[in-house]
Amino acid sequence: MHWYLDVLKKYAVFRGRADCKEYWMYTLFSLIIAVPLYLLGMAIGSPIPVLIYCVAVLLPSLGVTVRRLHDTGKSGWAVLIGIVPILGDLALLVFTATAGDPGRNKYGEDPKAVAAVAASPA
Repeated sequence: MHWYLDVLKKYAVFRGRADCKEYWMYTLFSLIIAVPLYLLGMAIGSPIPVLIYCVAVLLPSLGVTVRRLHDTGKSGWAVLIGIVPILGDLALLVFTATAGDPGRNKYGEDPKAVAAVAASPA
């Protein structure tokens, strides 16, 4: 759950990198929240609950996606490829599922290396 909350805390951070685990765990928790809200909306005959949630997490979702693209060495602007129906979504899926660049790249330090240093005993 901390992955979800960490992304929400960095809701408008578009710099740096996000590793695979941070991105996909955020996506999983977001889906776990959105599906019941969608079903609630279907039950009450209004899409309002899930729409409110989607608007609330729009910036955090965009931010973590941009940081994930940075981890793979791509510009954050590559997120716009998702506008292209079907093929754009597939390309974005491949980009976000690709392993990140080992070591430092032009967007910052490797998030796995930073986490390993932070977790090591001093």
